Amino acid sequence: MNGQLIDVPAGMVAAVVTYLEMTARPDLTPAPDRGLRLARWTFADPARYRALFERVGSRWLWFSRLAMDEAALRAAMAEVHSVIDESGDDVGLLELDFRTRGECLIRFLGLAPELAGKGHGKWLFAETLRLSWREGVSRVRVHTCSLDHPAALPSYLRAGFRPYARAFESFPDPRLAGLLPREAAPQIPIL
Repeated sequence: MNGQLIDVPAGMVAAVVTYLEMTARPDLTPAPDRGLRLARWTFADPARYRALFERVGSRWLWFSRLAMDEAALRAAMAEVHSVIDESGDDVGLLELDFRTRGECLIRFLGLAPELAGKGHGKWLFAETLRLSWREGVSRVRVHTCSLDHPAALPSYLRAGFRPYARAFESFPDPRLAGLLPREAAPQIPIL
């Protein structure tokens, strides 16, 4: 059987999105303390949010929230937590959406690039599951794509998430649109 190649025009980027779910609360084993803490935002400041979103996600071409005006961004933001390091800096982002009754959608989950490979992701992932599985939640969902960190999908699968759908997504390159610096995501060439 031959696969079908779909051309991606110059100026566009493409990804395969995998939709995953967890329908049973896992054993929530605490992760070792990593010198980081989560802080839930009581007021979601759009400028602070955008700066953190870009810091965490530019390597993976996260751009959706950067393209929104302030009103749209405020309406889209759900429960926002930042990962705070020992010096008090925002070094990670967690956004959980509980707007669908009985569900939690992990909208965004990530750490600043300088924290990669140091075990902090396991801590953040454990904290994410702890916060996601609150009273009344019977399903936790997440979407990841082929542009995300290579460890993202395997981590979700190891944690017990199961894929239930897949889609092909194509969008204008956010670096060409000026939403992200041209040097963002060097692993994805600009065409």
